[in-house]
Amino acid sequence: MSKPVPENYNIENNDEQWLTRVVVDTSLRKFYLYSNEGEQRTVVCDTVKQFMDVLDVVRKLVDEQFVIYAEPLTKNGL
Repeated sequence: MSKPVPENYNIENNDEQWLTRVVVDTSLRKFYLYSNEGEQRTVVCDTVKQFMDVLDVVRKLVDEQFVIYAEPLTKNGL
């Protein structure tokens, strides 16, 4: 019996979506998710704990080259 070849298990699926960018807004505790199909979704965190939990997941699952941090909001542009 022959060994299975890993390439034989690859299936092309044109319906698949994936993240192209995640913008982390620490000031507003929001995450903006962008897909390869141009969709945008926003994750709003109500508490600091929720924000930190989502940030932990993003850091573990999303390659850092796709994660962008928004400039923090400052009073009077300082």
